[in-house]
Amino acid sequence: MVPSERLVKAMKPKCRLIGENGNIYNLMGIASKTLREAMEPEKAHEMVKQITTEAKSYDEALVILMEYVDIE
Repeated sequence: MVPSERLVKAMKPKCRLIGENGNIYNLMGIASKTLREAMEPEKAHEMVKQITTEAKSYDEALVILMEYVDIE
């Protein structure tokens, strides 16, 4: 991992999704709340918009979600 990738990873807020209902709308809601609590409401909006307009599958939606939060 190059230094810039480590910095981006360190900047993502931790989001507890393991053990939650796996419905993508539920996961988006939890991740969105995490981003808002981390004072990043614009990223929350951007994440939801990207998932709802670009993701063609559940897996693609999860990949996008993981770009915004660090799942634990």
